[in-house]
Amino acid sequence: MKQHATSTAPARRTARSENAPMTTGAALDPTPPTAGRAGNPVRRLPQGISLRGFLLALSSAALGLLVWTVLAHSGIQGFPGPLSVLSRGWELILDGVLLDDLGASLRRVLTGYVIGVALAVPVGFAMGWYPIVRQLIDPWLQFFRMVPPLAVIPLAIVLMGIGETPKVFVIFLAAFLSSVVSTFQGVVSVDPTLVNAARVLGAKDSRVFLGVVVPASTPFILVGMRIGLGAAWATVVAAELIAAQSGLGFRMQQAQLYYDLPTMFVQLIAIGAVGLVMDRLLLLAEHRLTGWQERR
Repeated sequence: MKQHATSTAPARRTARSENAPMTTGAALDPTPPTAGRAGNPVRRLPQGISLRGFLLALSSAALGLLVWTVLAHSGIQGFPGPLSVLSRGWELILDGVLLDDLGASLRRVLTGYVIGVALAVPVGFAMGWYPIVRQLIDPWLQFFRMVPPLAVIPLAIVLMGIGETPKVFVIFLAAFLSSVVSTFQGVVSVDPTLVNAARVLGAKDSRVFLGVVVPASTPFILVGMRIGLGAAWATVVAAELIAAQSGLGFRMQQAQLYYDLPTMFVQLIAIGAVGLVMDRLLLLAEHRLTGWQERR
């Protein structure tokens, strides 16, 4: 009887455990990606933006306008308020001046930026993949990185004239130097384990490069493109301040001569707004191209 009881006890315990309710099942389920820390779902807008982030952005904008209004009424001589800047901006839009200047600056930025990034990506890949290329180019790259693109503007104007060529060249230089370093860093930061695993599986160098190195370097490339975009806008404004007949920087210089602060504010806001939109587009591309990457 003892042996019979002993042999049937595990079976009874197993039966009870199978019939018992799964009280720990909820703890084993993964938390949905839209859940907050307390397990409450985060409401999202149709575009996928969290409602909390949208409200925080609105609050930040309202706070900025409030601070701006306070500064305008603080007694600073000539400091314009939001309404006066809005009125002046509307006048420039109706006259067509703002759109013409914005188009001229945007054309220069896009031309130099696209050429710079298009050349920086293959050069960065070559430096990271071939040590001999790295040893040949890296000293010159680091040398020119220490020279601000703004310092090249007077030399470019003397050698290339006052047309569009020197402005596009300095924008190209700023975007290229920012993007090539980021691309090179992305290639050398690829996990060697992934490369070795691909080669063990029989992949050739071209397959390893396209299937492992390029995807792993994409986040670095996009970060470099975002940094290069900011450098491109800073450079074009400086170039237009020195020698230009149109553009946002040129209009700011003209407004400075007449102490027209509302016009200067309009140009600054236009530069910031367009640059922000372009940066958000790059950020959206980064999320689409690097969806496999873990994010906090």
